[in-house]
Amino acid sequence: MELTTDRILRAQHGEKPNITGFDVRKFANSAGQPRYDPWERAEAWRYTGTFSRWNRLKGAFPGLGIATVAFVAYLGYEQLFLKDEHHAEEHGEAHH
Repeated sequence: MELTTDRILRAQHGEKPNITGFDVRKFANSAGQPRYDPWERAEAWRYTGTFSRWNRLKGAFPGLGIATVAFVAYLGYEQLFLKDEHHAEEHGEAHH
């Protein structure tokens, strides 16, 4: 019973003043109409910046570019400097 009388007394005196100055109703009104997906803003970071589709693809194979360049350099080195010149003399040209 005390709870209802307390509410009645508060209603007669008006609302309690907010000591912080923050008005929840003003804030809710300024936010406007909510979007269809309330999590859209919270999930947007997953598809921008370092998490864009291109950056995620690049990050999937972090050493592929360097490894490809190193492999091509090794193949060039092997063709130019590591030829086995005696191989043709031993077996003859007709064999290969």
